[in-house]
Amino acid sequence: MQEDLFKALADPTRRAILDELTERNGQSLFEICARLATRHGLALSRQAVSQHLAVLESAGLVTARREGRYRFHDLDPSPLEHIVTRWLAPAPPEDTP
Repeated sequence: MQEDLFKALADPTRRAILDELTERNGQSLFEICARLATRHGLALSRQAVSQHLAVLESAGLVTARREGRYRFHDLDPSPLEHIVTRWLAPAPPEDTP
């Protein structure tokens, strides 16, 4: 699963999507496409953004919920906690003679 997480974070478009969801959770595909175009200059098709969202979902960074005809996307930062604790946790004390 960690490989999926790093793959998801490696793409600048996916990071832009995460930035947008960080700023405002619960966006539809249409809203995400519009914000990517206006704020980041990324004129992507809805299908392309949907594929990026699928990668983010498989990495556990985005969850989707359906309300009627629409799917709303929310950021889930919990997979990032493992990275933070893995490399940024305090090192255990070294035994010195």
